[in-house]
Amino acid sequence: MSKANEPELHRSLKNRHVQMIALGGAIGTGLFYGSASSIALAGPSILFTYLVGGAIIFLVMRALGEMSVDHPVSGAFSLYAYEYWSPRAGFVSGWNYWFNYVLVSMAELSVIGLYINYWLPGVPAWVSALVALVVITFINLVSVKAFGEFEFWFAIIKVVAVIGMIVLGAIVVIAGINNSSSLPDPSFTHLWREGGWFPNGFSGAAMALVPVMFSFGGIELIGVTAGEAEDPKRTIPRAINQIVYRILIFYVGSLAVIMSVVPWNRIDGELSPFVQIFDNVGISFAAHILNLVVLTAALSVYNSALYSNGRMLFTLAGQKNAPGFLTRLSSRGAPFAGVTVSSLAGLVSVLVVFLWQEFAFSYLLSVALIAGIINWVMIMITQLKFRAKIGADGVSQLAFKLPGGKVSTVIVLVALGYVVVQMALSPNYRTAIAVGIVWLAVLLGAYEVKKRWGAKAR
Repeated sequence: MSKANEPELHRSLKNRHVQMIALGGAIGTGLFYGSASSIALAGPSILFTYLVGGAIIFLVMRALGEMSVDHPVSGAFSLYAYEYWSPRAGFVSGWNYWFNYVLVSMAELSVIGLYINYWLPGVPAWVSALVALVVITFINLVSVKAFGEFEFWFAIIKVVAVIGMIVLGAIVVIAGINNSSSLPDPSFTHLWREGGWFPNGFSGAAMALVPVMFSFGGIELIGVTAGEAEDPKRTIPRAINQIVYRILIFYVGSLAVIMSVVPWNRIDGELSPFVQIFDNVGISFAAHILNLVVLTAALSVYNSALYSNGRMLFTLAGQKNAPGFLTRLSSRGAPFAGVTVSSLAGLVSVLVVFLWQEFAFSYLLSVALIAGIINWVMIMITQLKFRAKIGADGVSQLAFKLPGGKVSTVIVLVALGYVVVQMALSPNYRTAIAVGIVWLAVLLGAYEVKKRWGAKAR
C-alpha cells in the first residue's frame, strides 16, 4: 500500500492507543470465561502452563515485531508472507487470519448473551449478540481513531478491574471472608492442598496448553496496528516487550487469587470464575461489577476482531488476493468495504448463538484455535523467509530482533506442533484438527482457482 495511486490508511493511532490495545489484547474472554475449562484440566498447575504458553507467544510476537518495526504496514503478516515468502503464502495467511477472527467474533458474541443474562435472564442471547454486532460495526465504520478511543477505554476498564479483583481477592483470602456454607474458607493453601500443584498430573497441565494458547489469541493485533500507528518504530517494541509482565499479572496473578478464594475443583464453569468467586463469598456488588467487565472484554475482543478483519481484507485486495472493491476507504480513512463485509460474516454468529447457544463458545474456541496456530506457524516461517531475503547485512541492522534467532523459531514451531498433537488426542478438539486440514485444502485450492482465473482474464 505504498504506491501513490493506491488508497492508504490514516496513521491516527497514538502511542496511548497502541499501548492500551496491546494491554487489552491480553485480557479477553479466554481469560474471563474460558479459564474455567483450563482450571478443570490442570488445577493449580495452570499457573505453570500459562508461563509456558506465555513464553511461546512472546517469541511469536518478537518474530512479528522484527518485521513490523522494519516494515510497518497494516495487514502485517499477510503482506510479509506475500512479499517475503510467496503470493500463495500471502493469500493463505490473510484469508486464514480473516477466517480465524470471524470465528473469534462468533465465540465472543456467543458469550455476550450469557453475561447479559446474569442481569436479564429473559433476554434471548441472539438478541444481545445482534445488538452488539450493530453497535461495534458502527464504531468501526466511523474512523480508526473512533476504534482506538473505544478500545482504549475498553482496555482501561479491563485492566483496572483485573488489578482491583486481584487486590480485593487477596484481601478476601487474608481476612478469611466466607459467606458460603458449602465452601471452605479462602486460603492460599488451596493451591497445593487440593491434590497438590499437579492434581491431574503433568498430562493435565500439558492438555491445558490448548485452551491457554487460545487465551493469547489476539495479541498479534499489535502488528496489525503498525500501519495506522503514528510512530510504529517506538510504540510496537514497547507494546511487545510488555507482554511478559502482562502475562504474570493478569493471568498468573488473577488465577492464583481465584483458586485461593474458591478451590480449583469447586469452580463450576457456569459463570465466569471471576464472577463466581465473589458470589461465593457474598460480595454480590463486586460480582455485578465484574460481570460488566467480562461483558466489556467480550465487546472489546469483537471490536478488535472487526477492526483487524477490515484491515486484512483491505490488504488482501491490495495484493489482488481479494476483490478490488475491498480497498475502498471512507473519507476518514476507514476501510468501510472490508469492515462491512466482515460484519456481514459476523451475522452467521448470531444464527450460531440462536441455534446452539450452550455449545457455541467451546466449539468455536477449538476451531478458532487451529486457525490461530496456522497463523502463528506462518508468522514464524515468514520471519525465516524475511531474514533470508534481507541477508546477513540486513539482519545485523534490524532494530528489533527476535532473541535467539533460528533457535527460537524452531522452539516455537515444535511447541505449536505439540499443541496440535494434544488437540488430535482430545475428543473435544479433534474436530478442529479435521476442520483445519479441510480449511487449508480449501485455501490452497481457492488460490489455484484465483490464479488460473486471473491468468485467463489477462
